[in-house]
Amino acid sequence: MASPSGPLAGLLVISLEQAVAAPYCTCKLADAGARVIKIEREEGDFARNYDGFAKGQSSYFVWLNRGKESVVLDIKAKADFALLKSMLAEADIFVQNLAPGAVERLGLGAKELAALNPRLIQLNISGFGQEGPYKDKKAYDLLVQAESGLASVTGTPEEAARVGVSVCDVGTGMYAYAAILEAVIERRMTGKGATIDVAMFDAMADWMTVPLLQAEGSGRNPPRLGLRHPSIAPYGVFRCADAKDVLISIQNEREWRAFCREVLGEVDLASDPQFADPAARMRNRAALDAIIGVVFAGEDHEGIIARLEKAGIAWAMVNSALDLAAHPHLRRVEIDTPNGPVSMPAPPARRRGETRGYQSVPAIGEHDAAIRAEFAKSDTDAA
Repeated sequence: MASPSGPLAGLLVISLEQAVAAPYCTCKLADAGARVIKIEREEGDFARNYDGFAKGQSSYFVWLNRGKESVVLDIKAKADFALLKSMLAEADIFVQNLAPGAVERLGLGAKELAALNPRLIQLNISGFGQEGPYKDKKAYDLLVQAESGLASVTGTPEEAARVGVSVCDVGTGMYAYAAILEAVIERRMTGKGATIDVAMFDAMADWMTVPLLQAEGSGRNPPRLGLRHPSIAPYGVFRCADAKDVLISIQNEREWRAFCREVLGEVDLASDPQFADPAARMRNRAALDAIIGVVFAGEDHEGIIARLEKAGIAWAMVNSALDLAAHPHLRRVEIDTPNGPVSMPAPPARRRGETRGYQSVPAIGEHDAAIRAEFAKSDTDAA
């Protein structure tokens, strides 16, 4: 299943994973050429059942599990546990995001695995890490969005909101992937493995640095502003005459003057004391937004966009998921799955001059026989 080439070709990854965060990390490892063996329960990773929108399969699972081999193990059974240990003894990387304390109870804690395979890079994903008062607390994406304060800066003034994708899981998976790559580089110099812990809460706390510093510096929580920037004005969404929403961003005084001249048709507004500098525009945002709103409401979005382009102002349409599906700039890849090929957004990183291939999504236990034969030990070894 692994790509025959790629920067991580030759590395063996064993993953006790489920849901999103760990599968995101190991998907990136597989894309880069590593061989990823996914350990599943008899019923499979529960993300296989989140929905049925990808040709009858879970959109989450299809997105995150290309290029992996699937083997079904009952790791509480002696023979399957011995098989897993045999795999880990040969592995380069072990990724797991089971419930807090689960791998330790199985006898697969950091010390045991380091003794079994000193070159093994161990990556543990959890909600709150291995230390601290919340270390045993279960965590899922939306819970961490709430607990980290992310939901408090997301939504409208009236109501907090969830970020519409699994941002905590994805962010944690990104950090995990980067940490593994660092450990792989280090191991080439030292020959030693590493044990790495990545917590979802820590990932989102890092992303919340600016709101945190703003809150501590001002003594007030940053307000929820919907599709408006908390520190810059004008930077927000306005509705056009044809009911299309256009989001604009003014980043400097040159753009502000061009916006007043070309888009609003009010050159003198640029030097009006109410709006003459960034701080003044923020103080008088409501009045400024009202002026802009009248202009946008008087013309269809094509005309407004033409003005914005002439002025060199950054803009975006407020698109839906179906709008994204038809977006002229969207790159796609086609991934084979047990139910046929599925088209999805292409991974964002591209190497110039290289066209990377992406392997298929496995069925539950698709590689059982081959993996069991490859890593089988005698009864004496298993004991």
